[in-house]
Amino acid sequence: MEAVLLAVLILVIFAFALAGASVRVLREYERAVVFRLGRVLEQKGPGLVLLIPAIDRMVRVTLRTITLRIPPQEVITRDNVPVRVAAVAYFRIIDPTRSVVEVEDYGAATLQISQTTLRSVLGKADLDALLSSREQLNEALQKIIDEQTEPWGIKVTTVEIKDVEIPERMQTAMARQAEAERNRRAKVINAEGEFQASARLGEAADVISQNPVTIQLRYLQALQDISGNQASTIVFPIPIDLLTPIIDRGKDALGQPPADQLQLETAPNGGGLPEGG
Repeated sequence: MEAVLLAVLILVIFAFALAGASVRVLREYERAVVFRLGRVLEQKGPGLVLLIPAIDRMVRVTLRTITLRIPPQEVITRDNVPVRVAAVAYFRIIDPTRSVVEVEDYGAATLQISQTTLRSVLGKADLDALLSSREQLNEALQKIIDEQTEPWGIKVTTVEIKDVEIPERMQTAMARQAEAERNRRAKVINAEGEFQASARLGEAADVISQNPVTIQLRYLQALQDISGNQASTIVFPIPIDLLTPIIDRGKDALGQPPADQLQLETAPNGGGLPEGG
């Protein structure tokens, strides 16, 4: 009786071991590439997958997007500037069978392709393009890497340049260049403002020349603006044309001839009326 119980127990343990070796459960984002005696069967999953122990071998493949960090690469740009560039790539497997059969390690292979492509593409670009035109460079990197990994059943969706390290001496030169550019823009804007102001002043002079009273009104306005500040003494000239009527009235009151007539009487004979006239 004991021998029978021991045999049953051994059979139960063997059945559980056989079930554990022949049954696999795959998640929704997983697929199985099954080899039977070395030959590839059609991919299976998700869900329950049954295998023949000692005959079938299963390789589990994920279909989720994988983040691939590309370590910093030493790159010399087209204008001979050494930089260190780090990037990140995103890819996913679209054909699990080819990703297992066509390449030994698709992750390592994609990383090596990404590194060599990064150095090749960025080596053909200028430093200014590397700093300001990253979108175009990212698109070029994604297209080239995707073309090379497509036979492996891998789709590269995005490649992004993450960090660009520039030598310190080049950073100093770029800072001086940026400062010079800002000074140039400031001078251009200042010159443009002076040009516009001179044009407006010319237009104002044309308007004033047609009506001389406007200059007197502007003069009075300037006096009003100056009178608001009582902290200093201001000396300003007074046009003689404004004082001539006052001088003439004062001389009339004193019985003296007007200023223009007085100038005529005091003029020499060559400048006034002839003698005996």
